[in-house]
Amino acid sequence: MAQTRHQTTGSGRTNAPRRTRPRSRDDDAPIIPILARKVREVEAKAQTGGKLGPTNRTKFQVIALLMREERARVKGDSDQTDGNRAELLKRLDGIAQILARTAARDTSLITLLEPDASVSTVAQRFRRDWLLESGAALSPDELIISREPEVKPVMPVGQVVPQSVKARQLANPFLAPDFSAAAPPPVSRARRLANWELLGPLFKSFEYGSGGQAASMDMPEAPRLDRLSPPGMELMRHQARFIESARQGHRSYLLADEPGLGKTAQSLLAASVTNSYPLLAIVPNVVKMNWAREVELWTPNRRATVIHGDGDTLDAFADVVVVNYDVLDRHLAWLGSLGFKGMVVDEAHFIKNLQSQRSKHVLALAEQIRRRTPNPLLMALTGTPLINDVDDFRAIWQFLGWIEGDKPAPQLLQALEDTGLTPADVGFYPEARASVIDMGIVRRRKVDVATDLPAKRVADLPVELDDDLGRSIRQAERELGARLVKRYTALIAARKDRGDSSLSPAETRTAYIRAVALAELEDSKGQTTGENVFTMVRKIGQAKAGLAADYAAQLARSVGKVVFFAKHIDVMDAAEEIFAKRDLKTVSLRGDQTALARQAAIDAFNNDPDVSIAVCSLTAAGVGVNLQASSNVVLAELSWTAAEQTQAIDRVHRIGQDEPVTAWRIIAAHTIDARIADLIGSKEGLAARALDGSTEPVGPEETVQASALIYLLGQALDGNL
Repeated sequence: MAQTRHQTTGSGRTNAPRRTRPRSRDDDAPIIPILARKVREVEAKAQTGGKLGPTNRTKFQVIALLMREERARVKGDSDQTDGNRAELLKRLDGIAQILARTAARDTSLITLLEPDASVSTVAQRFRRDWLLESGAALSPDELIISREPEVKPVMPVGQVVPQSVKARQLANPFLAPDFSAAAPPPVSRARRLANWELLGPLFKSFEYGSGGQAASMDMPEAPRLDRLSPPGMELMRHQARFIESARQGHRSYLLADEPGLGKTAQSLLAASVTNSYPLLAIVPNVVKMNWAREVELWTPNRRATVIHGDGDTLDAFADVVVVNYDVLDRHLAWLGSLGFKGMVVDEAHFIKNLQSQRSKHVLALAEQIRRRTPNPLLMALTGTPLINDVDDFRAIWQFLGWIEGDKPAPQLLQALEDTGLTPADVGFYPEARASVIDMGIVRRRKVDVATDLPAKRVADLPVELDDDLGRSIRQAERELGARLVKRYTALIAARKDRGDSSLSPAETRTAYIRAVALAELEDSKGQTTGENVFTMVRKIGQAKAGLAADYAAQLARSVGKVVFFAKHIDVMDAAEEIFAKRDLKTVSLRGDQTALARQAAIDAFNNDPDVSIAVCSLTAAGVGVNLQASSNVVLAELSWTAAEQTQAIDRVHRIGQDEPVTAWRIIAAHTIDARIADLIGSKEGLAARALDGSTEPVGPEETVQASALIYLLGQALDGNL
């Protein structure tokens, strides 16, 4: 965000001594003393209260944002002398170290330092007010803070209107709004909570867990007779209860069942019993053909159409329109006006970043549907709604209409009012969590509802990288460790005259290690050359490719079909070359395939006995794909998130699987790969605590990349690299 500041120049002063104000060191950067004061206030709160509340968390984030902006401005200010610039950067470093010490006490703050962390309107107001206090001249856009973030995307160029859509519009040019199912607006009696900031406490209520209570709304019992399943199909009890809930009138759901419990079937039958047609389904490219098949399978009296490219083959008169995220932007103009009565967002964690165009498109379409169809059926499907932080809920709740910008929507606000509590009351958090759950969170685990589903286990297979590539990887680790130590040493030297008696030596070391790791990670994200944590992990994947492929080939010979997952194309290519040399027939699931080619590969793997191995991309085939013909998964490369790993394994471990499932993780021993494997496991506690009622403590809240760098620096400082 651009900003300009009023600065005093030598030419603007008078020579009269009595009118000359002594030049202060703050004249060159008046925002710095404000940030210094604010960061001390936040630090004091952290020292006395442990975890910070929502207001101080927001202040913490704004301090970090303005510090980053000011650092960039100072570095690029050609009017500064080298001495002044060094002094200003030193003062900013001091603020950075206080932030690091505060984050060491409350590690949940680490995610707020990420460059892509979402910025609430409350944070925007803090930023504006502090800059005005510093004397900055702000643009009109910065002075006006809207109550809610803008979700309507700028209409992209290249909009298309398929011929079939034009035909439908001509057939029914006066599409009237349907008010038949409109519910009266809630009578708001909200007074007590009107001035409270509530989203932070709502997220916090999930972060702190539930004391053993799973995050799933009460649902009616399943009907005794299954009158919905087509011939040859059968609903499980948990599926029937969800559909009955929709039939009885509930209309917004975060369907967060664990992967493999049939969320697609539940959403299609929910649309059927509520007559929510036409229905719009926004899905990943990899599963859009499967969605069309599921429509035919579960609702054979309904027609589905899939949008490919510009929509030349689209049937606009179909009951279910399926579109993938990648082509959504070119069809926005007509999708918002077709008259959909329901909308499904599959793998809804894809929209967790509110700043992305993908999220803005989805939220804008949902808003248009709400305006045209009162009380539409809205469903967000994802088995992994939380990836890194509880704030990942934000975009999904906004899609469902539970929140509006930075405030609860009227229905949720009234539910919070009805508790009779405020965030200052101890009992507010479990009651607030229950209020959100009742809005429509549905979460069932396989262990609870699919008792006949075979077991699943993850087995780690350490491998030794003893060739030249293995030696180069260990050397790269040492070089990266040495670079981190150099940054750490420079930080210690810069801070030696600013000790903090409130921290022990061990706490000081922890705070500085975190600060160095986060700075290194931020630099790595824009780095195109040289060694960093991303290039190192890719090299490890390349080194493991042959060993992982060998093991997969042995499995295919001994136990049957195998699913082989890798993150990078070159690892997939190397594996396929080895499989071809072993005379093993393979299919490939990659991001650059057409939907038809991908579905053909899935069908061949599941139905052709001659196909032994499916070579899959973790990102392109890790969601929505059914590969139950295998019960063995080989993970040649590790993911950066526990959710991505779980999704990949659950392509096999799902309803329809008859055998116990084993996922074999190939781990490069004595490298950072082994530590990343441990970190991924520690991340699985977030969803368990927020959704499944777990009371187990959550592991480190940094990203896996940051945690890996923290570990590497600690090892280097201890002389273990």
